[in-house]
Amino acid sequence: MTSTPLVQLIDDDAAVREALSLLIATIGLRVQAWADPEDFLAHFERAAIGAIVLDMRMPGTCGLAVLQRLVAEGVDQPVIMLTGHGTVELCRRAFKSGAAEFLEKPVDEDLLIEALQNAVRQHVRSRERVQADRAARERYAQLSPREREVLGLIVEGLTNKEIGRALVLSPRTVETHRANLFDKLGAESLAQLIRRYAALVDGEAAA
Repeated sequence: MTSTPLVQLIDDDAAVREALSLLIATIGLRVQAWADPEDFLAHFERAAIGAIVLDMRMPGTCGLAVLQRLVAEGVDQPVIMLTGHGTVELCRRAFKSGAAEFLEKPVDEDLLIEALQNAVRQHVRSRERVQADRAARERYAQLSPREREVLGLIVEGLTNKEIGRALVLSPRTVETHRANLFDKLGAESLAQLIRRYAALVDGEAAA
């Protein structure tokens, strides 16, 4: 998959698709344009980094219904809604349904470019968090039961001596477990360890 972000553009107006595709290309983004929202939903590249630019009013499936389906299917690309008939109520419904931005036609080019750049940055950060969370879960799964106990007490804020007393372990053994934890979990500091793994420890305790 190419690393250049991909913008999905859905609008039934051919002139709008052509104009916006040219505009989006000027900022170095790839564009895939669709006239039919159902065709888009069936075939667009869900794994790509990027954003979706979606017209609100189209024949057949309206943009708001498309947005709701994207959200229901767990699609994570930010969606920028466009409309030639903007109202406060329509704007409210779009944001409530999960839109990242709402712009009126004729589209202000600078506003659209800014919205797209923000959306792509947002999507990159979102994907990075997902990857980091997946890596954390995989590392956590490699811990032994005793290491998980030690980690749980570290997250609670106990010192090595307190952990030793709680688990009936010598201070040297606790230090060994602690060093192994930092190595296995790829943590460079106590703050990083807690930030990455506290939620997993709490989730296991609640299970």
